[in-house]
Amino acid sequence: MPRFSSYRDFDWVLLGFVLLLSLISVLEIKSATLHTKFHGFDHKQIQFLAGGIFLMFVISLIDYHRLIDIIHWAYGVSVLSLIAVLIVGTKVLGGRRWIKFPGGIHFQPSEWVKLVLILAVARYFWGLAGKELTWGDIGKAAAMVVVPMALVLKQPDLGTALTYLPILICGLFLGGIRVKQVGLVVLALALIGGVAWKSGKHLKPYQQARINAFMDPDSDPRGSGYQIRQSLIAVGSGGIWGKGANKGTQTQGDFLPIPYTDFIFAAFCEEHGFVGAIGVLLLYFLILMRLIQNAQTASDLPGSFIIMGVVAVIVFQIAVNVGMVVGLMPVTGIPLPLLSYGGSSVLFTFLSLGIVMNIRMRRFVN
Repeated sequence: MPRFSSYRDFDWVLLGFVLLLSLISVLEIKSATLHTKFHGFDHKQIQFLAGGIFLMFVISLIDYHRLIDIIHWAYGVSVLSLIAVLIVGTKVLGGRRWIKFPGGIHFQPSEWVKLVLILAVARYFWGLAGKELTWGDIGKAAAMVVVPMALVLKQPDLGTALTYLPILICGLFLGGIRVKQVGLVVLALALIGGVAWKSGKHLKPYQQARINAFMDPDSDPRGSGYQIRQSLIAVGSGGIWGKGANKGTQTQGDFLPIPYTDFIFAAFCEEHGFVGAIGVLLLYFLILMRLIQNAQTASDLPGSFIIMGVVAVIVFQIAVNVGMVVGLMPVTGIPLPLLSYGGSSVLFTFLSLGIVMNIRMRRFVN
């Protein structure tokens, strides 16, 4: 059994990159909300980060094998929490996604469900190690992810629901899915997607509007296409070096929508330009490379599966958010990890990093 070594084996280099990106987040949130009613959210973000770092160190002390052993209970609780959101959740901007606790605390269960699914999928495929995947195995894995995904879609929260898919895809590939099976699955999904798109019955009106705006932003420039247009203007106006902190006209003029969450990368590009954007993307690249390196040095298969599940979710969120900002993806409301404002997103990221550190510190076998 892997043993706990000490915090000397903590990945301090990875933590350094993460803290640097977190500092950039606080500064950009402060700038993006400077002349808005959301001024002061940077202080809340610092609180979220402090809580996340604390939880990261706490969870790194708990042997991840114990977490895997109780994951079936955690999965059951996660499904119940998503059902509770639909029944007693707080409704904001048409979506019922949060459970309100005393003290004004809003908890978003769909975020921590991602971590539960990473552990659950890792345990499932660990049990199938060395075995050729059957359609039954693939179906069970898909059902494990589709159940919470369907509950999140009911909230409705398409963006968060989509982040569950890379966990399943990563598990299937690491579990040894065959090329023929991949082809048949992709064909089936394409057919289902084509029918859903043609009928439009499985999409909410606002979701259909977002897709239409993505296809042709100029079709409704003051409505569904407004966000994409303003984001593209902000990114383009930053040029090579940017306009400087607190000087972005789109951001400070309140033209760019929600610049501290979904479109924080657009706000950053306007203020710090192409060079700043490349710097942030380089930081993400370094973080991902450190995570993959930790997956390669994990002492057992579930450790590697868990870390790669974390990598899959982070890569997906970065790709979709940045793609959304530059007009290559529809607007989905997926936050940019470690950069966007939000307690639930920050806590998920640091809890995930805590388990990564956990696996790293136990990579030596007695």
